[in-house]
Amino acid sequence: MTEAGPYSGLSTSEGAFERAMEHGRGVLRLAPTWVPRAFCSPGRRLRLHPDDYFPLGKDRGGIDERWLASAIRAENGPLTDEFEGLSLVVDPEGKVLPFDEFIAYFRDDAVGSHFATHGTWPMYAKFFDNEWPLPFHIHHRDEHAALVGKPGKPEAYYFPPQMNDHGGQFPYTFFGLHPEVTREQVRSRLEQFLRGGDNRITELSKAYRITLGTGWDVPAGILHAPASVCTYEPQAACDVFAMTESWSNNREVPDELLWKDVPADRVGDLDFVVELIDWDQNIDPEFWSHRFTPPVETTASAADGGRAYVERWITYRSPAFSAKELTVAPGGSVTVDDRDPHGLIAVSGYGTVGGHQLSAVSSIRYGQLSNDEFFVTEAALSSGVTITNRSSTDDLVILKHFGPGNRELSEEPIGRLNPTDSGK
Repeated sequence: MTEAGPYSGLSTSEGAFERAMEHGRGVLRLAPTWVPRAFCSPGRRLRLHPDDYFPLGKDRGGIDERWLASAIRAENGPLTDEFEGLSLVVDPEGKVLPFDEFIAYFRDDAVGSHFATHGTWPMYAKFFDNEWPLPFHIHHRDEHAALVGKPGKPEAYYFPPQMNDHGGQFPYTFFGLHPEVTREQVRSRLEQFLRGGDNRITELSKAYRITLGTGWDVPAGILHAPASVCTYEPQAACDVFAMTESWSNNREVPDELLWKDVPADRVGDLDFVVELIDWDQNIDPEFWSHRFTPPVETTASAADGGRAYVERWITYRSPAFSAKELTVAPGGSVTVDDRDPHGLIAVSGYGTVGGHQLSAVSSIRYGQLSNDEFFVTEAALSSGVTITNRSSTDDLVILKHFGPGNRELSEEPIGRLNPTDSGK
């Protein structure tokens, strides 16, 4: 095979791996990774060309996700491309290299201690961009995901102002359940799911109005229906879920999405679906206090005084991942002391990162390469990575996503004040 999704020139040669690592001194350029969803309606804020939101035909749905620094593949039914959801490293000769195989080749030099503990890069981020809210659903905790050979899936949300020129049809997210809701009431709504029509399960939940420039922490086991806002989502590296709402996006949700990650011997058993719910966290009367994540400036950024840059923690409650937003002032340059490998994407402005050109996308065709997304390997950290804003007028804004155990975060006041939950 010489193609991976819309990209030609697929290579898995050692020479190509070495060349890509050496060319960027450990900073890897990544090709855009687009993911369609048949049950969604694109919000058209991913900066794809207007003609390219439905490039794969009517049976695949529209592009409403872009995956970032992903070492896993999407699970999108029998028509899913072999490389769908997987990030591809771009080498200087224009070939594309599977990110998971690149990591397996370089191991610790690519992802540091994560290779010893996980055997791969254990998280990814995505831009989720839907015109309507997603159906109310849940991601499994570790013990339930293990029954289908997967890890649990905590995730988090941040709402970048640069990616949101409109709020879609419903800029509110349903989280959890009202404290007085019972398991029997949830099971009754699931029975209605199987009968067809609208099971109105979100009547048991609470909708929170979305504020751009803030975020939420969503441990596995929490029911939620993400808003129609373009969302940056750091999360654990898997695609495990169960849909619990039967009518969404003005269409019926197929039964197969309720049973997608239910063990074969439990398919049809609604009690198992109820077991997926982390009851204490869903009915937490202080849900907002425990899960809302306003941005918090890093200690180093505060000490700098905002002269050259401002950096803020935007995802910091989960032990499974974290994320920062870096804003470099016009004409500014900064070498931030990041201690862990991470992915990054520019959402506004242009400049350089570790010698690479860096430029946020304004409009891109499906299958076109870009200079907005990179991965900073463990090998690049020793000498530091300098980011420079080449504009004399505009900020350069970058989102950075990290794996578990961020060493800098562990020393921050916000890193020591998290609620005492597992995040799983």
